[in-house]
Amino acid sequence: MDYLKTEEVAQQWGISSRRLQTLCAEGKIEGAVRFGRAWMIPKDAKKPRDGRTKAGRMADASDMPMPKKTPFLHMTNLYSAPGCAESAIEALSENPEAQTLFAAEIAYSRGQIDKVYESANYLLKKHSGFYAVLAGGMLLAQCAIWRGDLSMWRKAKIHISEANAKNDTERDIITLSLCAVDSMLYDVRDFPEWFKIGCFEMLHKDALPAAKVFYAKYLYAAGHGIASQTAEMQGVSGLALMGLLPATIEPMISWAMADNTVISEIYLRLTCAVAYHYTKNDAQAIRHIDRALALALPDKLYGLLAEYCRTIGGLIEYRLQKLDAEALEEVHRLYHSYVSNWAKLNSQITGRQVVANLTKQQRAVARLAAFKMSDAQIAERMHMSISGVKQAIRTIKQKSGLERDAFAAIL
Repeated sequence: MDYLKTEEVAQQWGISSRRLQTLCAEGKIEGAVRFGRAWMIPKDAKKPRDGRTKAGRMADASDMPMPKKTPFLHMTNLYSAPGCAESAIEALSENPEAQTLFAAEIAYSRGQIDKVYESANYLLKKHSGFYAVLAGGMLLAQCAIWRGDLSMWRKAKIHISEANAKNDTERDIITLSLCAVDSMLYDVRDFPEWFKIGCFEMLHKDALPAAKVFYAKYLYAAGHGIASQTAEMQGVSGLALMGLLPATIEPMISWAMADNTVISEIYLRLTCAVAYHYTKNDAQAIRHIDRALALALPDKLYGLLAEYCRTIGGLIEYRLQKLDAEALEEVHRLYHSYVSNWAKLNSQITGRQVVANLTKQQRAVARLAAFKMSDAQIAERMHMSISGVKQAIRTIKQKSGLERDAFAAIL
């Protein structure tokens, strides 16, 4: 066999000699032989694709399995500590699909939706691994929410539904993914019974951190529906279910901490904070918000925070203002981009008239009114005068075109 020196091959391939030596040391050039400190490379050796570049990742046709059996990589312990996003992305450099997915999920958490859209298309066009296809559909659905795009939303759900499941476990993962998509809009009409009771024993353990997050969101949506009398549950009325949510979510938070699943912990803490807030326990809500901010700010996960500004924006802003004025400004910007398109898509899918042009105070008043509270109760809860509440109710009616008994549609 004829051999060439590294300098000759490096010049032919248009890379540095040092990079070529690294490729040889990593075993990526078939037939390369080391003599002392020098490498000799077969004359007919093929240049390996560069997995560090987008072109190299997209050209790589290998079907590499995901490092975790879940389409929600960022909710696993791959993201195990605040501020570790970039190092976690780099650690996945040998698995282009997993690296693309994980980086896209972090981009989503930061509100970088254009990057998410690009990655979703890459994963779906490549159409290789089962979890990569599911993940591509999830990313596309997230983009649809931020863009208010009904056609994109439908395409996303089709991609998820048609993923090539090989067994019952994978079919259940498809169902979990569809529930996750719908829970983003609090549309829980088609959830299966096993999800409604939180029976996830058939799922792979890698999917459990995400399952807990979406189950908490389902419970919140159910509690909101019961409180506003748009949903029914035998023996439960008013804010009773909402008041019980922390007792369910608090243990989940402890498990997330024990498992080092940081992103799932952030979601769970913020969902728990919402439940505490609406059952008049802002001290506990702030405890969770402060911890969620401590976890989210090191990697600038502002998009994730912006999602929750619809429900507890006032408390998030109050605590952020004390920590990081620049972060508060960016969360504000992302929230205004997110909320109008979220409302647009929600209205198209559920038929509800979701109103996006309310202030955070007006939205909170509308929600409490939907929970059948009197003006006096709302005034006490919101630290407002009764006349201020009455004025807010009039403004909400004018902006929404809805009567008080239909305020549940405002969400």
